[in-house]
Order: sequence, then C-alpha cells, then structure tokens
Amino acid sequence: MVYVLSDLHGQYEKYLAMLEKISFSDTDELYVLGDVVDRGEGSAELLTDMSMRPNVFPIMGNHDLTAAILLKKLCVEITEENYDNQLTPDLLKILTMWQMDGGQATLTSFKKLPAEEREALIEYMEEFSPYETLTVGKNRFVLVHGGIPFEKRSVPLSEQSVHELVITRPDYGLRYFENTFLVTGHTPTLHIGAEYRGRIYRKNGHIAIDCGAGFGLPLGCIRLDDFEEFYVE
Repeated sequence: MVYVLSDLHGQYEKYLAMLEKISFSDTDELYVLGDVVDRGEGSAELLTDMSMRPNVFPIMGNHDLTAAILLKKLCVEITEENYDNQLTPDLLKILTMWQMDGGQATLTSFKKLPAEEREALIEYMEEFSPYETLTVGKNRFVLVHGGIPFEKRSVPLSEQSVHELVITRPDYGLRYFENTFLVTGHTPTLHIGAEYRGRIYRKNGHIAIDCGAGFGLPLGCIRLDDFEEFYVE
C-alpha cells in the first residue's frame, strides 16, 4: 500500500501514532511531503526514524530546506578566520526569521545530538527529493510540497526550481492535469475552506493533505490505492 502525509512539523508522537493506525509495514511505502521539522519538539527524532526506514520517502519542504541550510552553517566550527564567511548579516537575518517561525524548536532538538548524528541528519535532509511522480493502480500522482504555478503545469518538473516547488500555493479551484492528481502539503486545508479544517481536501484533481498538525490540528494521511483517509487527533 502507498500512503502520503505531510507537514509533520516536529510532531513525532503523532507520526508514530499514524504509523500504528495504518499498520505500516515493510511492504508499504510512505511519502512525506515536506516540512518534517520546526514548531514541534520532535524534529530530530522524526528525521532519525525516517532515515532508518528505506520505505519512507521524504520530499523537500520550505522549512526543511531552510533548516538544512542554516543547520549546516551552524554546525561548522566558528573561528576568527571564517567568522565573516559563516555569520554574515544576511545569514543572521534569515536565522532570526527561522527561529521565529518554529526553527528554534529544531535547533534545540539538534543541540541534544552528538556532532556525528547532527551531520548525518543534515545530509539526510539535503537528499530530500524536490518531487515524486507515482502510478498507483490506474491513477497517476504528482507529489510536491508546495505546488506548481498554474502557468507552468506543462513544464517538466525537472526544469522547475526547488524553491518554487516548496513555496508555491496552488489555485485549488483550477484543475491542473486531466489524468493526474496533484498531491500537496504546505497550505493548511482550513485556508482552502473552513469546512476542510483538520481534514484532507479532494477536489478538481487536487489532494491537499496539510491538515494543520503543526498548529494543534489533526495529522492526516491518505492511502493512494483506494483514497482512504486516516487521522490522528
């Protein structure tokens, strides 16, 4: 079976509860559509668990991308010789913004790890895929964290920038593809419509699965084989 969830945002306990709820096994596949880190306290635990499962496939989110860049810089030993290159004014500005947007929780969880484990997790995050395309049964799916600009829907994903794929918010009122589902996270479904608060959105060829777990709402997961939905409150 093929499962998809998104925007865990450090909610390690919800992640474990979801794996138990779907009876996740070694023969299943799980795609995580980004924003694994920040806000919640379990970012390092989540990354460690995911990295040890060969059938869990992470896709890059905007929070993951920022965290990987900043953590790599912060894990470098700062000396008088490299100070100007490592802690530039621009980097400090981005660091402050990241900390205010939930990054402090990730930074705190990383500080608890030995240096070798921190480096291994950063390397793991850097290897997150920008997107995935799947065929499950008779259906085709495009999996991406943020979305695709409508005007670029015919442009091959390999030619689109990672930055755009992680921050774009789709127009959920428009159908992007005739025979393909666009599966996204990033935009909490309550922002698509109040009636979708804490629930997966499925309409117009879209499947939006960020149910707001990072803000205290349920974690949602969908099984692509039969479109069954699962929730952890």
